[in-house]
Amino acid sequence: MKARLSVAYVPLVDAAPIIVAKELGFAEEEGLELDLLRAPSWSSVRDWLAFGRVEAAHLLSPIPVAMALGLGGVAARVSAVQVLSVNGNVVGVSQALAARIADAGAPDFGDAAGAGRALAAAAGGRLRVGVPFPFSMHAELLYYWLSASGLPAPEGVEIRTVPPALMAEAIGAGEIDAFCVGEPWGSLAVETGVGRLLLPGSSIWSFAPEKVLALRTDWAEAEPELAGRLMRAIWRAARWLGTGGVATTAAEILAREGYLGLPPELVDRALSGHLVVSPGGGSHAVPGFLEFFAGAATFPWKSQAAWMGHRMAARLGLEREGASTAAKAVFRTDLYRRHLAGAGAQMPGASEKVEGGITAGTMVASDTGQMELFENRFFDGQIFDPSRDN
Repeated sequence: MKARLSVAYVPLVDAAPIIVAKELGFAEEEGLELDLLRAPSWSSVRDWLAFGRVEAAHLLSPIPVAMALGLGGVAARVSAVQVLSVNGNVVGVSQALAARIADAGAPDFGDAAGAGRALAAAAGGRLRVGVPFPFSMHAELLYYWLSASGLPAPEGVEIRTVPPALMAEAIGAGEIDAFCVGEPWGSLAVETGVGRLLLPGSSIWSFAPEKVLALRTDWAEAEPELAGRLMRAIWRAARWLGTGGVATTAAEILAREGYLGLPPELVDRALSGHLVVSPGGGSHAVPGFLEFFAGAATFPWKSQAAWMGHRMAARLGLEREGASTAAKAVFRTDLYRRHLAGAGAQMPGASEKVEGGITAGTMVASDTGQMELFENRFFDGQIFDPSRDN
């Protein structure tokens, strides 16, 4: 008899590993029946997980960190046991703001430094920028990029929370001037003619952990066998998604009415990394736009969590070293190593690294000899060493 597990998700392309695990039988191979619960917002996903409505969740990577720091008002202990996706966000602007940027000399798509300068020049006052949740990689990337571009929040920018599926509607209604959102919702703003894409999130941080598989810590510890089966099913789905030539099939699965409910060709843009930037425009190839597997994408690096904790602490006036330590504790490399080693996952020799320090693909030590890590670079050349006070 199969074990039944409930998993919450928000309708986004990067929910693919969970959806594929169910639809292509990876969960069934592990003796699991997955009930996938589509949530209207990230606060719903967090609360469903925290209060036991679901056993697992597709979750924004900074939420477990924020919870560990006592932020957001929900005190449950949550563990990020593997990364579900790297990158996959877009920054977009309204048509009116796009016109002002064009008048000032539009930067190349993907030029984060140039786009920041152009946006600052065209802002004409305090920008209203939509993000899906206050504790999100969208927000962290924006704070980092806009502050470096001369638009610090809250002086120059007002960050507003808008659920992903409502982002195009919000910018079309004039409620926000710009947004950072996961696909396909940025592409929907382009497709409906209300917005234009300014840059991919990967141009701000080229290997940013976007979503994680999150488990309640008490459940993961009480049910290690079930947790391992779930992790292996989703890891195998991620490996399939990393296989060449599957984007069209994956897009057709995700586009179904029960999941994203959008045309497959819109979903395919993120999976293939070919984005349409403006209404009626051609596509732009963005290497590494969304990664599910290669380059150790699934590994929950403690240094990634430390960067998030450090950034939140600096912004909110918390003690930075303590915040980084607390953040590291929720990215569970121990559970990843325990449950996925037998599935064939390569294990890096270390559990943290210098973030921003890899400028090209690099071979590093692993349990099988060597493994490749992809470019990991911040747009302004900064690095974050989790062993030092940054």
